Amino acid sequence: MDNELPLTNRNVISGGGVTSAWGFSACGLHVGFRKNPARPDMALVVADEPAAAAATFTTNRFCAAPVQVSRAQLGGAERCYGTAQAVVINSGNANAATGEPGLETARATCRIVSETVGCAPSEVLVASTGVIGQQLGLECFETGVPAAYQALSREGGKGAACAIMTTDTHPKECAVEWESADPAFAGKKFIVGGMCKGSGMIMPNMATMIAVITTDAPVEPSALRAALSAAVSATFNKVTVDSDTSTNDTCFMLASGAAAKEAEPIREGTPAFEELAAATRSVCENLARQIAGDGEGSTRLVTVTVKGAASDEEADALARSVANSPLVKTAIAGHDCNWGRIAAALGKCGVPFDQTKVDIDIMDLPVCRAGLTVPFDEDEALRRFERTEITIVADLHAGDAETTVWTCDLTHGYISINADYRS
Repeated sequence: MDNELPLTNRNVISGGGVTSAWGFSACGLHVGFRKNPARPDMALVVADEPAAAAATFTTNRFCAAPVQVSRAQLGGAERCYGTAQAVVINSGNANAATGEPGLETARATCRIVSETVGCAPSEVLVASTGVIGQQLGLECFETGVPAAYQALSREGGKGAACAIMTTDTHPKECAVEWESADPAFAGKKFIVGGMCKGSGMIMPNMATMIAVITTDAPVEPSALRAALSAAVSATFNKVTVDSDTSTNDTCFMLASGAAAKEAEPIREGTPAFEELAAATRSVCENLARQIAGDGEGSTRLVTVTVKGAASDEEADALARSVANSPLVKTAIAGHDCNWGRIAAALGKCGVPFDQTKVDIDIMDLPVCRAGLTVPFDEDEALRRFERTEITIVADLHAGDAETTVWTCDLTHGYISINADYRS
């Protein structure tokens, strides 16, 4: 994955995350949104100064109050970029389907943060995750935000990543560093880092569940939005755990410019922009794969690649049909190399193709050629099912389009987690 993206001297930062980029600090605390005092439930990420900001949001029409407020802060759905200095995220309550009171809570949260941080309310972005349909009180923000602000540090990224978790089994973080080959930034090193949460209700549409990406490169807000949007489309929007799109999907990206304070901001169409876009995609892809691998109740990350499709849209539809198939996902959970379920999932989605040209591989084992079964060693297949990542490749031989979607297997654990979610 990582070495497919051309960057000069790019390195993955061990233990890196949302505060790896210079100019950012963060904190995660328990402030009372959850009953369990051992679980942090509010994250605060703050830039040293107002920073370029961009975002993508859910297209679910039941979108939550913080989605509506943050989208407005960044100029509305058609723009989604501007300036911000702080991001506050609570877990345990989604503030979704809460009407005007929920909107006012989100706006008031922005005011509380702005008064604490010392920025304008319009420079605060807010997100929530948790149970839908319950009013979110302000009391925890009123006491928690000042406490979090006092605890901010560059080492606080992991705490913030833990605080936004819901049914996640572990925090999800990633960061990369590179030295720019653009003559305008000769010798300058830049970082893109990030954190996200997501384990269930996962099939993003224009965003991920909740994510914050940061960079210390100087970037024009519109260029930042372009880099983020391209990365999200190729990574977070290629993840599906259960085919459900959340009401709260949000992905923020902030650029502090702290690594090149005197430089002109990066614009689209420059070598520096291509470097930034590649680094952003690299981080987002790493996080997206972590989400799929941590799907509720899952035991395996599943990578579905469709090749040889007639168009990008058809490749995506075919790959999603396989990735969302309960029959395919349960076969993987059972270590059953049943390629017929993959073929059926390809054939059901309405995309025309010639079945006599279709090839299917599972974990690099040819199981179908020209639409017909290929004998394979079942014992060898069972051995390969012990891998942490299961790969499925289908080639239609109908064109040049190709895409990859990440998902997970479907186990009894998924049912247990979601049956007990509110209890």
